[in-house]
This record gives sequence, structure tokens and C-alpha cells, in this order.
Amino acid sequence: MSDLIKHHVLKDADTEITVLSMGAAVKEWRVDGQNCVLGFTDPESYRHNAHFLGAVVGRVANRTAQSTFDLDGTRWPLVPNDGPHHLHGGPGGLSQINWDLDAVSDREVILRHTSPDLDQGYPGEARIEVRMTLKEGALTWDMRVEVDRITPINLAQHLYFNLTGGAHIRDHSLQIAAQSITPTGADLIPTGDISPVDGTRFNFRTPQILSEIDPDPAGYDLNFALDKTSGPNVVLRAPNGKELRLWTNRPGLQFYSGAGLSAQAPSSGVAHAPFAGLCLEAQDFPDALHQPNFGSILCRPDAPYHQRTTIDIRQT
Repeated sequence: MSDLIKHHVLKDADTEITVLSMGAAVKEWRVDGQNCVLGFTDPESYRHNAHFLGAVVGRVANRTAQSTFDLDGTRWPLVPNDGPHHLHGGPGGLSQINWDLDAVSDREVILRHTSPDLDQGYPGEARIEVRMTLKEGALTWDMRVEVDRITPINLAQHLYFNLTGGAHIRDHSLQIAAQSITPTGADLIPTGDISPVDGTRFNFRTPQILSEIDPDPAGYDLNFALDKTSGPNVVLRAPNGKELRLWTNRPGLQFYSGAGLSAQAPSSGVAHAPFAGLCLEAQDFPDALHQPNFGSILCRPDAPYHQRTTIDIRQT
């Protein structure tokens, strides 16, 4: 198989999205000509994508404490890449893979990858398909995984959004339909609790301008337990009138405000500095392999994994 990084452009009305085979990454998302995500000018930069810009991450997104888990009486060591912990599938996870790319049409692209047994320490083979479909300005990730034995799966898209193309996202307004969070310790590993957001700086049940709710700024890197709702799970608004809405069938959403971003070769003139973009990562709960009350992320041969997440960006 060629190691050439392929790309495909999805087009629909005023929306144009560039998808790469490397990391199954969204490189650009243009609405009325303006790019709304952070990315690299050179596709080759995605081979060394330390901040996971635009990529699909896994096999298990977010953090797994101490890079190990027990399954059916066997302890499975994973490859650490966040101190002693395992983050976003490890140093050789899905964001570092050059996927097979099938350009179906100007509104659909399919990316496929087979992760072999013991890849990054995970048991079993995982056959992964990510179908991205653009319809009426909304991009849907339909992510499916089939496995040949019981193994954990938890995928996430890791785009960094900046709806103005400005220096930072602290003038954006954010609303998350979530009454609870899964708090963490200083190492960002969940404590196992599920805590209400009432009376805290994590209460985004009504729209909050980031610079006002987090004036310091301390930033955010935390999983929200999403409410069951008929409307969007997330609404992000910018001063220029652009609005993002997100729907997902997953129970959690990691909100990362990008405090750890560092300068790299950016696209569209937006420097990759702290708070230059924010992530809204639909997912199952982090460190679920160690927290029984977080729900199971085990995938079985007779119960394939399926995530469906849709993000719409438009001018209001």
C-alpha cells in the first residue's frame, strides 16, 4: 500500500471540507470561504500531529489510567504517551495511521483501517470504517468497528474549532446540554464521580461566553455527561454570526479549550497558540475501563461499535 497522503474535498452549497487519509483528519472546513478549524498547510505535517488536530483518535479515545486494564482475568499493558497514562489510543494510534481513502462523491468519503491484534497493546483485530457525509452544510461521522474478540473501543473526532479565524476562541459562546461532569484529578484521570454542574464554572446549560465564565483563564479539559435531548447536544456561537451545532449518539463530550496548544506551521494564518481553537469530542466516558459506573466500552464480535456524530456550521 502506498504511503502517499491522499485528500478529498467534500462540497455542498457554501461549505467545503478537505479530508486527509492521514489520521482520517479534517484539514480545512470552509464556510463562505472562511476556514473554521485549525490545521496544517502541509499534509505531511499530519504525520507528526502532537495535538491530534482534525484527526479521528482511538482505539480508545481520552485517557486510560496507568496504561493498563484487566479483561477476563488477563491484564493488558498499553503503550503510555501521557506520562504513565495512555492517551487517544497511544503514540501509534489511529491519528498516526495513513488510512485507506475511498472518494465516493463530492459529498461522501469513506476511510478504512484494520488495526491488528496487539496494536498499541489492545487484544484482537479491529476493522474500522469512518464514513463522512456532507449534507446541507452538516458533516456526519458514521464510525463503525467490527472485532474478532472482546476488546475496548471508544473513538472520537478531534477537530479544533475557531469560527472567526481570529487569534483565540475566548469570545465564543458555548452551550452544552449536560447536567453533570466526570471530575478529574490533577493528572486529568477521572475520580470516578459524576458531579452536577450547578453552581460551578462547568455549567454550560445556558450559553456562556468563555472569557466571562473562565476569566483567569484556567481553561477546560473535561468530560460532560450529556443529557438526552431532542435538540443539539452542543451549540457554539461566534461574534461574526457563525454557529456550530453538534448531535451525537455517544453519552459523553470532552470539552478541551486548547490551553496546551503550541506554535506549529498553521493553515489559514491562525497560529496554534493557547486557546486558538477548542475541541468538542463526542465519546464514551474516559477511563471507563477502570470505572464500572461509567458504562462499558467493550466491543464484541456480535455487538459492533457504532458512533454517529453530526456537526453543522453555518452563518446565522
